[in-house]
Amino acid sequence: MPLTDAEAKNAKPREKAYRLYDSEGLYLEVAPTGSKLWRLKYRFDGKEKRLALGKYPTTSLKKARDKRHEAKGLLDDGVDPSAARKKKRQDQTREETRLRNTYEAVAREWFGKFLADKAPGHRDTVISRQEKNIFPHLGSRPIDEIEPPELLAAIKRIEARGALEVAHRTLQVCGQIFRYGVASGYCPRDSAADLRGALPPSKTKHHASITEPKEVASLLRAIDGYSGHFVTRCALRLAPLLFVRPGELRHAEWKEINFDSAEWRIPAEKMKMRRGHIVPLSRQALEILRELHFLTGEGKYLFPSMRTASRPFSENTVNASLRRMGYSKDEMTGHGFRSMASTLLNEHGWNRDAIERQLAHVEGNSVRAAYNYAELLPERRKMMQWWADYLESLRG
Repeated sequence: MPLTDAEAKNAKPREKAYRLYDSEGLYLEVAPTGSKLWRLKYRFDGKEKRLALGKYPTTSLKKARDKRHEAKGLLDDGVDPSAARKKKRQDQTREETRLRNTYEAVAREWFGKFLADKAPGHRDTVISRQEKNIFPHLGSRPIDEIEPPELLAAIKRIEARGALEVAHRTLQVCGQIFRYGVASGYCPRDSAADLRGALPPSKTKHHASITEPKEVASLLRAIDGYSGHFVTRCALRLAPLLFVRPGELRHAEWKEINFDSAEWRIPAEKMKMRRGHIVPLSRQALEILRELHFLTGEGKYLFPSMRTASRPFSENTVNASLRRMGYSKDEMTGHGFRSMASTLLNEHGWNRDAIERQLAHVEGNSVRAAYNYAELLPERRKMMQWWADYLESLRG
């Protein structure tokens, strides 16, 4: 006789678990604790199996019979109901994981693995471009759903601002993130790869710089007359003397400065080429650093932010100051001090290898690079002091 709902409801727990059978393999298992569970006994590939169908009374007798009917239908189709349920759960888990693997989540995972050892300035730029240009449009989307036209639309917004070079660089990083996603099983393909040729080629743009001695002299006098924040003025005065990259200058720390040996030793993790760099300090540079030390020497950075000493001033500080002094972005930039030094030092006949080494342009040959690093330092010391004296003579 088929089981009735009253029998299921009135079944009391016993010392041992027992079963109340319905029909076609369906039964209610009553545990000593009083819990009641519907199960289906069936055979598949010659083996006896059992399938849980839910707890009573949450799953009523009628609902249990409906589930038995569904399971029997699978068996008629040659499908194991237990295997089908397992696959369904796996599919649900996979879908939940897929929905969690958004473009932003994968990108930040990539940031952590591949940008951790990069120079702070480079790392911040890469992350900032993604946060400003890509995340607002595609960040919340599962990465495996993003099609090439959607990615291109986000990239085109950058191009529309007139920032074609930024568009190219951002797309390049998107490609690296997608390839990481493919390798990690987050997406089936690199959507950025299909966008090759979608952007017009960017023209190589050199950083604006002043290299004519008379114009250099005017710039140096303008810096001397700068009336802004004292820390910024010191950065402006040091920029032509040291001609390091703007990011290296603003991230300079006092622990890296050695007044006794007249050296600034920049650790490899701060350098673009990931190699330690020595900047010989001229007499003029040391004088500026001693002045600055009275104000910021107790802190970490030479040029701390005005808001907090825990981080350096903004990457735009030097360029913004040049604008205040009347120099447009097409006339002079913070990076332009490097071109200035390179041009004039070469014109005055200094050893090209010494100049390139001081610019931290690392040789492709690692043996040659190591040789230059060790052997050219005495010449670079002389060159840096000559350069400071030369700038002083131009200033008048």
